[in-house]
Amino acid sequence: MIYALLQAVPMALKSIGGNKLRAFLTMLGIIIGVMALVILVSLVNGATGTVQDTISQLGTNLLTVSISDDKGDAIYLEDLEEWTEDADIGLAAAWKNESAVGKYGSESATVQVYGVSSAYSQIQSINILLGRDIKTADVNNSSYVCVINETAATELVGYTDCLGEEISLNGVKFTVVGVMEDDENSLTAVFGSGSLTVHIPYSSLVKLSTSLNAQIDSFYVGAAENSTIEAAEAAIDRILYERLEQDEDAYDISAQDALEDAMGSITSILTLLLGGIAAISLVVGGIGIMNIMLVTVTERTREIGIRKAIGASRGTILQQFLLESTVLCMLGCIIGILLSWGFLRIAGVVVSGLGMSFEMDVTVVLIAVAFCFVIGVGFGLYPANKAARMKPIDALHYGG
Repeated sequence: MIYALLQAVPMALKSIGGNKLRAFLTMLGIIIGVMALVILVSLVNGATGTVQDTISQLGTNLLTVSISDDKGDAIYLEDLEEWTEDADIGLAAAWKNESAVGKYGSESATVQVYGVSSAYSQIQSINILLGRDIKTADVNNSSYVCVINETAATELVGYTDCLGEEISLNGVKFTVVGVMEDDENSLTAVFGSGSLTVHIPYSSLVKLSTSLNAQIDSFYVGAAENSTIEAAEAAIDRILYERLEQDEDAYDISAQDALEDAMGSITSILTLLLGGIAAISLVVGGIGIMNIMLVTVTERTREIGIRKAIGASRGTILQQFLLESTVLCMLGCIIGILLSWGFLRIAGVVVSGLGMSFEMDVTVVLIAVAFCFVIGVGFGLYPANKAARMKPIDALHYGG
């Protein structure tokens, strides 16, 4: 059996090579389908892998709390300070943000202004490069001081070491007391939408804005040093549940690990969706192979009759044409994988500056190979069976 297969393979390759253009056009559907499967899934895995790594780097010792209904009992900065006295709650930082027009001399640009409490940078692991951070005294006194990121310093002021300079935010002057490092691990940086960022005291943003008030509707919570994030979540949940009239729908508490889980689910769904679309392309390619094999059987009818007349069995004829269909499909698969590898290498070089990388997933390659084999056998079975069932006398009389 193995010897017969080894003999049949060269015959199949010779038959395919007899009409190279037709064979290539037939394989084209398989090539495109394999490239679609391997490239799309690899691109999704690469992009989402980068986002998940970023989320992991943000840390899991952080809770994000949102208040949707304060039940007429608004939360203020004083409340957060009181809550941090709980043994499980380490830090709590309030924040609000809105866009503003930032000016320095003749330069102006749209900046993202964050009104923050003093613990914001610490809880978000923001690194202060120069100067100092926003202090509790700044918040209590509504001081007109600000901490800007590197991008804002270079693009708006013109240089990084700009401590003591004054920038205007919506016409109000703020003194630069610190420069913070650009957060390359933030979600905005990952999606390529980094901005000019300015931190000012929470109370100062309330005074600066015409649409914001001192009530807190979003804040971050960190676990105490000797506690866990689960214990901190339970503590803040208990506090808010009692404060907001035991209405669980009035607030939302989410952790970074929940964001990771959600991202993983989205990735899985997207991978399956794109894989399904690519699989349709492969099925279309398989239909093309069936079509050309039917044409081949018709063209070689007399050859089939002669082979049967000299003793070739039905199984031998079936095996030969089935092998040709499978070889044709697998050749297309190999070419598609090689082209996909080349494309991913080029794409990796292009996006290397964004911190992203695309690697060919071995599992996806194996799935593509297995799927192509199934397509080669499945769509070649009918033409091969048609050839094997021909009667020698009818085949010999065909066309003449």
